[in-house]
Order: sequence, then structure tokens, then C-alpha cells
Amino acid sequence: MVTTTTTTTTTALHYGLRPSQPVLNGTAFFVTPRIAGIRKPRRFPSSVFFTNGSNRVVLNASSASTTTTTTSSSSAVSSDAVESETALDVGEIKRKCRKWQWKGQYSVNYFVSSSDDDDDADSQTNPPLLLVHGFGASIPHWRRNIKTLARSHTVYAIDLLGFGDSDKPPGFSYTMETWAQLILDFLDEVIQKPTVLVGNSVGSLACVIAASGQTLVRGLVLLNCAGGMNNKAIVDDWRIKLLLPLLWLIDFLLNQKGIASAIFERVKQRENLRNILLSVYGNKESVDEELVEIIREPANDVGALDAFVSIVTGPPGPNPVQLMPRISLPVLVLWGDQDPFTPIDGPVGKYFSSLPSQQANVELSMLEGVGHCPHDDRPDSVHEKLLPWLASLPTS
Repeated sequence: MVTTTTTTTTTALHYGLRPSQPVLNGTAFFVTPRIAGIRKPRRFPSSVFFTNGSNRVVLNASSASTTTTTTSSSSAVSSDAVESETALDVGEIKRKCRKWQWKGQYSVNYFVSSSDDDDDADSQTNPPLLLVHGFGASIPHWRRNIKTLARSHTVYAIDLLGFGDSDKPPGFSYTMETWAQLILDFLDEVIQKPTVLVGNSVGSLACVIAASGQTLVRGLVLLNCAGGMNNKAIVDDWRIKLLLPLLWLIDFLLNQKGIASAIFERVKQRENLRNILLSVYGNKESVDEELVEIIREPANDVGALDAFVSIVTGPPGPNPVQLMPRISLPVLVLWGDQDPFTPIDGPVGKYFSSLPSQQANVELSMLEGVGHCPHDDRPDSVHEKLLPWLASLPTS
């Protein structure tokens, strides 16, 4: 039996929230911006993220052979925090990015790197990986992984529509299915080879959807997979069911342009972003000014507010619980046990914890002391599990 102890503090990225008293044996967060001259903060329960303050997580003994727990030592914290010798400069990433026209009308930003050190992606012989970021992030969020992965693979990274330097078309209705289709078309038109998909958060879920019916996907790596595009997907949690009327109220408020703009402006302030990131990273030293800018800069683009509102208030999309049984290709699940967004004791975390005992193609590693974004939080812990798994994949 594998047992880990987690202590998590819950936060809500989407609305710039701050904690109130414990509610429903978890922690609820409430919107408290001053909007339209309101001096006394109005409390609106968040649509997201409940976790107990201190929990024991017991993984099924039958899955112990495919479930491992990685502990980050104090020395590992130091090396993970900086990664200066392997981190790629964000300016260099931006300079080397390319543009791809999706559906003949949307400009999608992407990056490619390989140990072949050749600008011509067609001439690169290493097997390809495609990195897909999570909510609010972009290609530079993989700054601490690209160099290490490029030693043995041709590494592609993409900005999903609505994020990073990809288009943020006005009035566009964002869905998980749209992002999955973008990934599939990118595989078909740009990479054109069997590819391992590596995703974080909603990027993981987009990869799951894409992999559920695609022959060009040869493997799937999920880093703290999201349960949906937003938290209306987590209806199996009785706490979320109780709050559904309040979630609808939040959706209504965010569809009021003035209120949405005020909340969004609050969220993207440097200090607020820093505090949010500190609360979702296990390794606080990894939250540097560069990371804050990676998240903040694209949020100033025209169309960023519309994307934010559409994503938070839109349909949650397919659930990984429904999709994973359809996937027979090799899957590696890496889960940070300090994740307040998709906690290991929540519905999605519990499902993935039990999955190795149900599907022989799935391996799970719990990463101790790691938050919602393992690849940037403690990259060494991720590489320790990811690189051997990649090397074990069939070559054809």
C-alpha cells in the first residue's frame, strides 16, 4: 500500500479570490473586489477547489506496482528552484517561435527544438513530443523542460487559441473540443509523425480528448489533469452540487462586462498573480518574476478578457473519467500531491489514483511537495519519471 500525507491550501485562480472560513469540511474562497463603488466586499463563493486542510491519501494496494511516490529532498528543492543550467531563456523561446495558420484564419504560436540543432523541423530525426500548457499559461511555462527533453526528442510546444501569442479572436466560444481539434490538426499539418502528447491541467484534458481517437498519438503524459474546462465539470462532488446555484450567479456576474473587467484587472496585477502562483506551487522558490510575467503579459492582449470569460463560464466539456477507458496507448500520469486546484482527494484525483489498477496501460507517480504545475514547480522530479518512461516506449 502506498500512503502519502498532503497538506494543501486552496486558492482560486480564475477570480482573484481570498480565503474565508472553512466550509463543508474544506476551504471556500470568495470574490472580494471593489466594483462600481462598492466599499464593503460582497461575498460570492468560488466555483472551484475544495480540499481538506490535512488529509491522508491511501492509494489502492492493487495498483502499488504501477504507482510510485517521489519525495523532493531539501537539496532537490534548491536545484529545482533555479535550474539555471538547463532552463531556456524566455526571450530565446519567443524569438524562435513560429506561426501556423489554423483553419486558414487563426494564427497559432508554436515552438520547436531538438538536439539536432537544425531549424528545419522536417530534417529532425528524434521522436517528437508536443507540450500543451494549462489555463493562463503559454509556451514559456515549459522553460525548465525544453532543453532536457530536446536531448532525446524533437520538442514542439504550442499556445492554445486564446493564450500566449496565439490569436484571441473576439466573440470566440472556447471549448475543450476546439482545443483538442487544434492539437489534432497541428499533428496532421505540422508534425506529421507519431507524437507523444504532454499536457498540464486543461492542456492534459485537451490531450486526452485528442488521443481518444487519433493514430498519430503514440503516448500520453498527464500532469495534474483537469476535470473540465472549468469546475462545473466536477458535479460528482457533493460540495460542488450544493454550490451550483452560486456558480450560476458567478457566471451571470462574469457575463457583465464591467464586473468581469474589474475582476480580471484585479487578477492580473503582479502581486495578486504572485500570491496565486505561490499558493499553487509546492516549491515556492520556483515562483520567480519571470514566471509572473509569463502569466501576466498575454493577459494584457486584446481579446484576453473575452477568452477568460468564455473559458470560465463556458461548458466544461468532456470528463476524463468518461474518456480514459477508450485510450489503449501508453499513459503516464504525474500528480503533484500539493495541488489545490485538482487535489488528490477530489473526484478527479481519486479517479486517476485508482486508474492503474483498472487499466494496464496507465502508470501513476505521485510527486511529493509538488503543486498544480509539476513541470515548472519541480522539473527534476518530473524528468526523473518522464525520461525513463519515454525511453521505454516502442519505437514504431
